[in-house]
Amino acid sequence: MHKVIRQMSQLRLQAPQGAALLRSAESSSTAISPVSPPALQSKSLHTAASAGMLCAKWNKYNYGPRKWLEYNKTVHPPQETDEEPRKAYVCHMRSNIKYSPDKMWYIAAFVRGMSVDEALKQLNFVLKKGATDVKETILEAQQMAVERHNVEYKSNLWIAESFVGKGRVFKGVRRHARGRFGKVEYKHCHYFVRLEEGEPPQHYYQEPQTPEQQYESWMEQMRSRKIINSL
Repeated sequence: MHKVIRQMSQLRLQAPQGAALLRSAESSSTAISPVSPPALQSKSLHTAASAGMLCAKWNKYNYGPRKWLEYNKTVHPPQETDEEPRKAYVCHMRSNIKYSPDKMWYIAAFVRGMSVDEALKQLNFVLKKGATDVKETILEAQQMAVERHNVEYKSNLWIAESFVGKGRVFKGVRRHARGRFGKVEYKHCHYFVRLEEGEPPQHYYQEPQTPEQQYESWMEQMRSRKIINSL
């Protein structure tokens, strides 16, 4: 915690010097274009993730998830003539979204199992910040499917997988009265989506059962159970 406070104070001290250098460079009539110092690119702790300064300083080897996009490079063997054609698919992701993964989970589960057109239509009415990133990611995946994966009709796609992963968490402090302070976390998340060619299934998770079917399955479960220490 003391290390974070020390780094924030150093960034605060460097900001006035960088502003003075920028004003002097703008007032001069030389042809050299002024270069803003790194302190001006990140004005606060939670927005420094986009600038990349604190990310590179704290952890130089955290590149984010990589394996999900490798599924697009899978080479399948040729199919037989009487075999059903394999459905095309495309995997896409967006990393380090400035949004909590717990909040993003509701949006990712909402569009799961929908067609692309229906998901984009529904996301226009979701009043959440993460809905914009989900919509843009689906549109990018739809464009990739048409341009790189030989999908003939862009509307003939449905969302086969849609889930969220935890990203970086930047810890900061929040000042309170009487010299106290509190800890605050700025969370990021990764959004993953897989589009598949064809029509979406009627029941994505499980086909609903009638009361009679539920009763029969429960009776079968009760009959097949094992009673411990019995003959």
